[in-house]
Amino acid sequence: MAIPRQLLAALKALLVLTVLLGVLYPAAILAVGLVMPGQANGSLLEVDGEVVGSSLLGQAAEGPQWFQARPSASDHTGETSGGSNLGPNAEDLATAVAERAAALREANPDAPATIPPDALTASGSGLDPHISPEYAAYQAPRVAEARGLSLEQVQALIADHTQQAALGFMGQGRVNVTELNVALATSGTAAAHQ
Repeated sequence: MAIPRQLLAALKALLVLTVLLGVLYPAAILAVGLVMPGQANGSLLEVDGEVVGSSLLGQAAEGPQWFQARPSASDHTGETSGGSNLGPNAEDLATAVAERAAALREANPDAPATIPPDALTASGSGLDPHISPEYAAYQAPRVAEARGLSLEQVQALIADHTQQAALGFMGQGRVNVTELNVALATSGTAAAHQ
């Protein structure tokens, strides 16, 4: 019995596509992952050999000795993402911003009077690890005092972890809070955590 020509063509196509998409393509992606292990493994951050987070996700940090990330509608859990969906005229948003401003003024008594906008509003994903350099500078006096460091030492850490706008004009300068807190945890100058 002769195999119909169309069935033979279909079997050949199946074999070729299986090799291409089932073997060669996954092998190429694996090779890329092996060449760039940090990105392929989630950009994990380690302290003393223990994974403490990812530089791609913001994390809630408890205590005055840590820099705080932007507010999050999902509390930085990572289980969900998204904003609050509150419009600019929403009373709930105005109330939340006022509460955040009061809490920031209380927690940062030595900070400048003007609170940076990203300290008061959540990011669209609720998981953004970045804050503005202004918000990092706003928190610097509190962190320096809590850690027993000079303000200059903390400002130098912020400067070391500030990423400038791409090509000097695309986007804004930003500080990865998760990486900055890891640097605080691993710096030999950190005082005992309170």
